[in-house]
Amino acid sequence: MATMIQTRHYVQETPDSVEEAKGFLKKVGIDSHAQPNGIVKANGFSVPRRVPRAGKVTALAFGKALPETLVKQELLVDGYFRDTKVENPVLRQKLERLCKTTTVKTRYVVMTKEILEKHPEFYTAGAPSIRQRLEISGAAVTKLAVEAASNAVKEWGRPISEITHLVYVSSSEVRFPGGDLHLAKSLGLRKDVKRVMLYMLGCYGGAAGLRTAKDLAENNPGSRVLLATSDTTIIGWRPPNPDRPYDLVGAALFGDGAGAMILGADPLPIIETPYFELDCAEQSYIPGTESTIDGQLTEDGIIFTLGRELPKLIEDNIEEFCQGILQKTQLDLSYNELFWAVHPGGPAILNAVEKRMELSPEKLDCSRQVLSDFGNVNSNTIIYVLDYMRQVSSNNKNSSIKLETHCNKDPEWGLILAFGPGVTMEGLLARNLV
Repeated sequence: MATMIQTRHYVQETPDSVEEAKGFLKKVGIDSHAQPNGIVKANGFSVPRRVPRAGKVTALAFGKALPETLVKQELLVDGYFRDTKVENPVLRQKLERLCKTTTVKTRYVVMTKEILEKHPEFYTAGAPSIRQRLEISGAAVTKLAVEAASNAVKEWGRPISEITHLVYVSSSEVRFPGGDLHLAKSLGLRKDVKRVMLYMLGCYGGAAGLRTAKDLAENNPGSRVLLATSDTTIIGWRPPNPDRPYDLVGAALFGDGAGAMILGADPLPIIETPYFELDCAEQSYIPGTESTIDGQLTEDGIIFTLGRELPKLIEDNIEEFCQGILQKTQLDLSYNELFWAVHPGGPAILNAVEKRMELSPEKLDCSRQVLSDFGNVNSNTIIYVLDYMRQVSSNNKNSSIKLETHCNKDPEWGLILAFGPGVTMEGLLARNLV
């Protein structure tokens, strides 16, 4: 006899057998098939082999969107100096070195040759351009967020009207109403969807969004939270300048894109597939480091500065931060018995975490692979890392990930970490359910 599952929005039957499940999935329009071991697959992924705990928030779907312009790292230097009409052999050599040390191979960007031809002020030092940048950026981040969120909803398999909350994260726009409303309207979310905006958090924005979505889902039974992140470098793109060396780091490291996740507690069997369970979350900042990562909105865009001391600051403080998270649990696991989903702010950041925590090299494979494939995509990057991890764990045949190792050997428990302005550290303890 099928079990009755009641949510805040509707009552739905859940099947008890594989055959009944197949008929039920066909009824609700989900593509599925039964495996020889009796496991039902939905939307291309296996149902979880670890059971989520009651009341704990789980990640139920992922989405991603990228701009059309692909930048190959080996071609960046020539294109960058050509497009900015700058001739400086010293800066060119420095950028060539940075392109190699970042370990980035490909990135996707909103900026195009057509945009530069239309806006010469973007590569003219001191020319006012913030209005034009914000107009292009606002439209771009909304378009990307809509695509990423739509992909997540499609994978989720439930009606978009079941989204009760929206958390929107971006460091690439400033407008009223904000990007949260533009996204909600473009997606066709309910007009009473509860919206939260997180602006200008930089690289820890995705993890902060996860923490916020977790709190919302835990405190609103039956809710389903859409987390959307979207960023573009166009708001801070500028020509090489010997007085602003960090501009070259940005040119060699950062990319554009959007990410999305759907989160909620007590997933509906068969209908929803939980991939990660979020146990607890923490945030902390390192006193006296407010100027280490600095960004100022000026008439010609955002001016970023990054202190060389950042990797060392993270190395010196990361273990205490992680210990604070782990002490909230009864787990007795070594660092190498955990999985590590770390925001790849750059290779030096990942090396600092690996060194301090004495991690096996493969522990950060997914983070390093995301950095290679997309660069540092600001708030989106941690979502990309988690997506890579769940795809590898699921052995999804449709996955485009080509890793020589199996990202962290598939342990059950792990940490999700990101770092940004402040210097702020965000962290969540999570379970891998697949």
